[in-house]
Amino acid sequence: MKSPWGDEVRWYINAFKRFTVFGGRSRRREFWLFWLFSVIAGNLVNQLDALLPMRIFLLVILLPTLTVTVRRLHDTSHSGNWAFLFLLPLVGPITLLVHLCTDGDDGWNRYGPSPKYQPLHA
Repeated sequence: MKSPWGDEVRWYINAFKRFTVFGGRSRRREFWLFWLFSVIAGNLVNQLDALLPMRIFLLVILLPTLTVTVRRLHDTSHSGNWAFLFLLPLVGPITLLVHLCTDGDDGWNRYGPSPKYQPLHA
């Protein structure tokens, strides 16, 4: 059955449903749609012009952001520790961005089967 919200929102909700799952792999689509909707929601919260709601929102998305990033890195056969590259000035975020944009491994890697060929269950 098709979701009335479309597949894009289902990918976002799926990232929240798996907010404690550091194992496995996530597709580029799940990762980037999560980021897109988080930025949109963050801008909406920011329009409230209050500091407390924005801080609460950032706390709410902190763990799902970390887990979807780790799973995305797993899809490219990299350890989740690579997520800390963003701490290195200039070269770290650029390197991390390249890995996050790279297509995942086809088939199995040490983190599990490719999510590209599995249906989304959200």
